[in-house]
Amino acid sequence: MLSVSHRTLKILAAILWYIGVYMLLTKGWELAKTAQDLEPAKLGQSISWIAGIIVGIIKTRFIFIRSCKKNMARIDALDSPKLWQFYRYQFFIALVMMILLGSFLSRASQGNYVFLVSVATLDISIGSALLFSSWIFWKQGVFSFK
Repeated sequence: MLSVSHRTLKILAAILWYIGVYMLLTKGWELAKTAQDLEPAKLGQSISWIAGIIVGIIKTRFIFIRSCKKNMARIDALDSPKLWQFYRYQFFIALVMMILLGSFLSRASQGNYVFLVSVATLDISIGSALLFSSWIFWKQGVFSFK
């Protein structure tokens, strides 16, 4: 019941990955803009983006590429893939916890310039790492139209 192809699971994994890219970069942009509006004379918005992308590149290299490859290999190893198996259940638990923590940090940072810049940088670093590591989906032919 609800068996799907390996490719379908990879497409679902990629879609969730790209949703994370969009959500985190959008949230990071909004927080960085709020910091800039709070203290226009400072470079918080630029600092958030530059530091976020640099840290994102490092995270891509040492964490996200490995994680993405590991999940693609796990999907390939499934004997009878089911619709909900595009990530392990532990991933979904961690994702919920990260969303809740991110939401809390965003609310707690309001009105505090340094905290806003820090949370924006964190969001941008994770969002950019997701984006940069997403080439794994393309390399594995997830989006090939053959």
